[in-house]
Amino acid sequence: MILIADSGATKTDWMILSENSGIEIQTKGINPFHQTKDKIQSVICKELVPKLKNFDTNDIDSIFFYGAGCLPETSTAIKEILDNTFVNANSEIHTDLTGAARALCKNSPGIACILGTGANSCEYDGTNIINNVSPLGYILGDEGSGAYLGKRFIGDCLKNQLPSYLKEGMLKELNLNVKGILDKVYREPQANRFLASVTPYIYRHKSDKDVKEFLKDCFGDFFKRNLRSYNKNLKVSFTGSVAWFFQDEITETATGLGYSTGIFIKNPIYGLADYHKNQFINI
Repeated sequence: MILIADSGATKTDWMILSENSGIEIQTKGINPFHQTKDKIQSVICKELVPKLKNFDTNDIDSIFFYGAGCLPETSTAIKEILDNTFVNANSEIHTDLTGAARALCKNSPGIACILGTGANSCEYDGTNIINNVSPLGYILGDEGSGAYLGKRFIGDCLKNQLPSYLKEGMLKELNLNVKGILDKVYREPQANRFLASVTPYIYRHKSDKDVKEFLKDCFGDFFKRNLRSYNKNLKVSFTGSVAWFFQDEITETATGLGYSTGIFIKNPIYGLADYHKNQFINI
């Protein structure tokens, strides 16, 4: 059996993959950049393992963990915990961007992009990531992400760059005044998540001509500021909630800039399951 994980800050999607089936499990998120070893161990040993009660964990041969914050210098704790918990398994820890590339492109070259609360992208040669423009986070970058859309939309509304009814509707939806918004952004933690929480409102108004132009501009920023150094002849594929819900707008923007889009998937775990099925050939 193979155990696959796709982890973010909020949740981790796990898949037990055997020759004939795949079983999904969900736990809290794991991010070694922000969490202590004890916290990570608690998620794996107290949440994941009890949910595997119908399986013999000794039968798990391989573990592939893909996660945000899983750089080589931060991933030691996850590997140690997995190795100690699943004693017969060989574990590999990879970044969420590697997971996106494998889920979207499998063994073929392509450009893989993540557009969720944050953003990231890479050029992939079918085996390895060969180019990555740093997204720089929601303050300096993350163009096209939920946080970026929210930041731009709130700013445009409050600076009267968008029609007043959009501003009034947004304030009513958030149940905040301008001071409350400024407090959320500048005084409270996880401002990126607050900004991204505006995207459902944007989505509901995406047919509005002003919002259409707004989205074209925002997604145009993503292509221009992140993908310019990649091979433009490769297809661009996307994963993440923002990409999934705004795929028509992203495709239209891509076409206008001379890019060809590939596939869109909401959740990488299913693409990763397909990618790793060939493991059974070698087990």
